[in-house]
Amino acid sequence: MGLIMPLLFFHFGIFGKSWATNLTMAMVYVLLGLGLNIVVGLAGLLDLGFVAFYAVGAYFLALGSQYLGIGFWTALILAPLLAALCGGLLGFPVLKMHGDYLAIVTLGFGEIIRLVLVNWIDFTGGPNGASAPSPTIFNLEFIRRAKGDAIPFHEFFGLPYSPDYKFIFIYLMIFIITMAVLRVFTQLRVMPIGRSWEALREDEIACRSLGINHVTVKLSAFMLGALTGGIAGVFFATAQGFVSPMSFNFFESVLILSIVVLGGMGNSLGVILAAFTLTLMPEFLRSFSEYRVLMFGLLMILMMIWRPNGLLRAKRPVFEREEVMS
Repeated sequence: MGLIMPLLFFHFGIFGKSWATNLTMAMVYVLLGLGLNIVVGLAGLLDLGFVAFYAVGAYFLALGSQYLGIGFWTALILAPLLAALCGGLLGFPVLKMHGDYLAIVTLGFGEIIRLVLVNWIDFTGGPNGASAPSPTIFNLEFIRRAKGDAIPFHEFFGLPYSPDYKFIFIYLMIFIITMAVLRVFTQLRVMPIGRSWEALREDEIACRSLGINHVTVKLSAFMLGALTGGIAGVFFATAQGFVSPMSFNFFESVLILSIVVLGGMGNSLGVILAAFTLTLMPEFLRSFSEYRVLMFGLLMILMMIWRPNGLLRAKRPVFEREEVMS
């Protein structure tokens, strides 16, 4: 349903380019929420610098295209790997940290990445940002007139030109990848690595006493979460066509963490619902634009009072004892 309905809206003109972008951004935040849910919701590692991995993915596409001629598909493969490597580099220094100390270090890491993007003007463009290329499909470009021997998408299929084709394609791709990520994470949770994350979250000392390698468990959580953030960054950059350090500030980290908390720590479905709520709700409240931040704060307060476990509480499998017939 999440795939069919937007396509119908696009086809009948109910949603224009702005709504296509909004739905794509909602899926970007779903990916970010799923990634941070591994780190915070399952492993219990408070990460306030998750936006740094988001920035790595976005800038990899923009700068890779500018300096190395890297396209969307290459970045979609390499950017998550680079983000995962950054997650591993962050994970090593914080292996012995917990709670507030871990939050402060990860917050500092996120700010370092942002400041590097702002001040390394010769390479990143500084506050002016950098342009990101549009995606292609079998070398078909989503533009009115292609350069050189390339053929535009609409001409190849004999369609009238529309800028919405690009956003429909991006939405389809991010939807498919998000469903694949959701499937993988759901399976990982019931596997030994997922059980190890939850054991680490509940009690690290008990976890280590059981012979679980806490180093591997923490690094795997950081790297998998960072990998997902890198994927989201690539889609953000190609959808916007432009990246700037202002898009990766501390408020973004707070927003992603809010998605995980409001959705329910460790609950993937709750994270998806919270991501769509917090992303699309401001669009419905444009007439109250001056009070959107206030309403966001009130929503957070009410949720923490009435639903402290989030929209959907994470469920654990229950093993029932079978009765033995005498």
